Amino acid sequence: MAKAAVAREKLFALRETIAKLEGKPVPALAAADMQDLANGGIEAQKRENARRLSFGISDLDEALEGGLPLDGLTEIRTHMLRDGSSSSGFALALAALVQRQDEEENRTCLPVLWIADRVSSMEAGVPYAVGLKDFGLRPELFLHASPRKLEDALWLAEAAVESGVFPATILEVRGNPKPFGLTESRRLNLRAKASERPLFLLRQAGEEEASSAFFRFLVDPAPAQARLLPDGSMLGGSIGNPVFRLTLEKSRNPAPISLLLEWNPHDRRFLPVYQPVDTRLPGERTAHSRDPLPASSNGPDRQKAMGALLAFDRAS
Repeated sequence: MAKAAVAREKLFALRETIAKLEGKPVPALAAADMQDLANGGIEAQKRENARRLSFGISDLDEALEGGLPLDGLTEIRTHMLRDGSSSSGFALALAALVQRQDEEENRTCLPVLWIADRVSSMEAGVPYAVGLKDFGLRPELFLHASPRKLEDALWLAEAAVESGVFPATILEVRGNPKPFGLTESRRLNLRAKASERPLFLLRQAGEEEASSAFFRFLVDPAPAQARLLPDGSMLGGSIGNPVFRLTLEKSRNPAPISLLLEWNPHDRRFLPVYQPVDTRLPGERTAHSRDPLPASSNGPDRQKAMGALLAFDRAS
């Protein structure tokens, strides 16, 4: 507390010096600083009482300080566009959880809204009704919009969140476009806070940049496990529920965490997946597993590449 007070006094002194150089009245600036501090305390109190979405996984919920806040902006991104299905699947899973929680709390069935700019729709495609049903969502409670311009998509996202009608709104953009910067991100976050509704920013093939999102996730694809049989055994050669490699990049926790999550569409919940011992792809594994051969004791373990040495006749 003492260090924070000293840092605050230094900040006030620096701002007073800047105000004097700019010719601004110092008392007005100090009053504005005090008002900012008061608003910060109010915002912190609101965040403590805000609704949160629990993943049911202790390590992740602890890193999220109790769960994902449902009154602000959350960013989800991927490294490459070819991994867009993973980030889209994770965003849809979050929307399904929020929709179910809203249905249990308010006894209403409200639709989820997906907004995608034209470039994202052309590159990554659009949601498929049959796939949404298999993923745990109801197609009749899912709306998709694809404006022609990114500015129109941003305006629609603001209007949708501000209306408070949709339990979850997803905004999909490609990369880091110039019309969508820190100012637009802050405006969307303020709209979400005012309406106490979540907004998921789905950034396909995007880089890390300054954002008003409280949390940012990096989602990568991960191999799915085999399907479980009623007796508890695995069905060989089958493909089970989707698995995501989730990395929490932006949070109050200084060290980012990374884990594997499996989405169960029937129960609509996440399950932790433990890293297998053999992380190689099936094509890279040997057909018959056995102990490796011991290293050679009287020579090199492998043949040297040809052409590395060139021999000449010894001159007399």
